[in-house]
Amino acid sequence: MAQPDHNVTERNTTTTTTTSGGAGVGIIVGALVVIVGILAYFMFGGSVDTTSAPNDVNVTIQSDGGSSSGSAEPAASGSDAGAGTAAPAPASD
Repeated sequence: MAQPDHNVTERNTTTTTTTSGGAGVGIIVGALVVIVGILAYFMFGGSVDTTSAPNDVNVTIQSDGGSSSGSAEPAASGSDAGAGTAAPAPASD
C-alpha cells in the first residue's frame, strides 16, 4: 500500500495590541478638576466683599432685677427704651 502524501501547513499569527494615551487622559482630567475647583472658589466666596454691608447690630436685654420665675418680658419701646445702658462695642473683623 502506498502512503498518502500529507501536506502540513503551519500558520503562526501574532497579534500585538499597544495601548497608549492613558497618562494623557489622566492629565487632561486632572487639569479639568483643578480648573473647576478654581472657578468654584471664586464663584462661591473667594472674592466676596463683606466690608460693604453694615455690621450694626444692637441687642438690649432688660431684667426686672429679682424675678426668678423664668418668664421673659418684652423690652420697653419708646424714647426711654435702653436709657441708662451703654451702647455695645462695634464688632471687630
